[in-house]
Amino acid sequence: MDRPDLDAITADELRERGSLKWTTFPGTIGAFVAEMDFGLAPEVSQALHASLDRAVTGYLPPALADGLATATADWYADSFGLRVPDAWVHHVPDVLAAFELTMDHFTAPGSAVIVPTPACMPFLEVPELHGREVVQVPSVERDGRLHIDLDAVERAFADGAGLFVLCNPHNPLGTVYRREELEALAEVVGRAGGRVFSDEIHAPIVYGEGRHVPYASVSPAAAAHTVTAVSASKAWNLAGLKCAQVILTNEADEAHWQTFGFMAGHGTANLGVIGNTAAYTAGRRWLDGVVDYLDGNRRLLAELVAEHLPGVRVTVPEGTYIAWMDFRATALTGDLGEWYREHAGVAMTDGLACGAVGAGHTRFVFALPRPLLRECSAVNTCPLPGRTAMPCTLRCPVCTTRGDASGSPRNGLVGHASPVAGSTRRSFPAVVARSCGFVPTALSPVPTSSAPAGSNRRRHPP
Repeated sequence: MDRPDLDAITADELRERGSLKWTTFPGTIGAFVAEMDFGLAPEVSQALHASLDRAVTGYLPPALADGLATATADWYADSFGLRVPDAWVHHVPDVLAAFELTMDHFTAPGSAVIVPTPACMPFLEVPELHGREVVQVPSVERDGRLHIDLDAVERAFADGAGLFVLCNPHNPLGTVYRREELEALAEVVGRAGGRVFSDEIHAPIVYGEGRHVPYASVSPAAAAHTVTAVSASKAWNLAGLKCAQVILTNEADEAHWQTFGFMAGHGTANLGVIGNTAAYTAGRRWLDGVVDYLDGNRRLLAELVAEHLPGVRVTVPEGTYIAWMDFRATALTGDLGEWYREHAGVAMTDGLACGAVGAGHTRFVFALPRPLLRECSAVNTCPLPGRTAMPCTLRCPVCTTRGDASGSPRNGLVGHASPVAGSTRRSFPAVVARSCGFVPTALSPVPTSSAPAGSNRRRHPP
């Protein structure tokens, strides 16, 4: 595949792009926003430039909207086996807009929303803005995989909930739900007379022999109670262009959409429509190469965690470019996202943002150039007595100048890898005090990186 050398992309280059991911916490490696650092597919870039050359910047022409509907319907049919009429595909600004429309127009006013956790953060936040209670249903581990707790889902519907939020492939677990799992969920929802909002934005990113199964495709009952939301934004780096698609799978929902949907697409951007259409029609080759690169990253991440973070478990994702990391066997407590930003220069999401079950976890986005992914692993376990479970930076002045308790360099890693250029990582006396119990008085901390004023307007970007 003709594409730039992804390994060659540097942290300085990414910061110069000015993205949220790389400017919110200056000097850190950005791994907290679910987007990739790999630029645009050439076919998408060419389509966007051509549209600007033609000044296609007025209101959205019907022909562009129709072209997007056809491209989306064809992509879903060819890639995943779900065929719907083009007219049942509708453009909206983003998946969260589709979620809000589903709550407002396809469920009873005030009914609760069931969200399996850990969850993509806005699914826990947005319902409350619409006067809805969120019922968190913790996932259950079985046979090495985390599953939806169907008994708890059934109880929530019995208590009056109206909508179940399915994220498939799952953010942040990386689970790609199997057909039999989706069929079982459809039976529970069908018995309850409930509805499902199926967020399938990560569907193009599935690894190995896995296959994305659209929830609405598993049975006529599922098709009858599902609103599906998709977009090229995650797989082709288009989140800022404001375009997603709602796929309806039954005549009744389509008829209902026609009563309000003429307003639903306002806010969808021309460039988003053009970019999504180009991705679906011409971007598969680029995507295949990127998914192959991400597959290498997810495997490398598992190796790096096993080597450098004893006691930490990482769920190797079946899809997405998001990893769920379990720190509960270590001595770290509190906001792990903040701890890693301040003491290791890696910006990832604290697990509690993904629901109560996320305490002691982090969400890590590994869609990074591989050298930067390796840089993120520059956190090890302090070897000094009584602190073997506390992560300690490789640049900790105790471990890099004194070595371990015997005075020997630990693991031969003294002087390993210089910090990323422009990093504001600390000289680590505070970190040493917490992890090693030793404070070198000659050192003073570099100011901790922090978010700029006003950056928390939206606390948890997806």
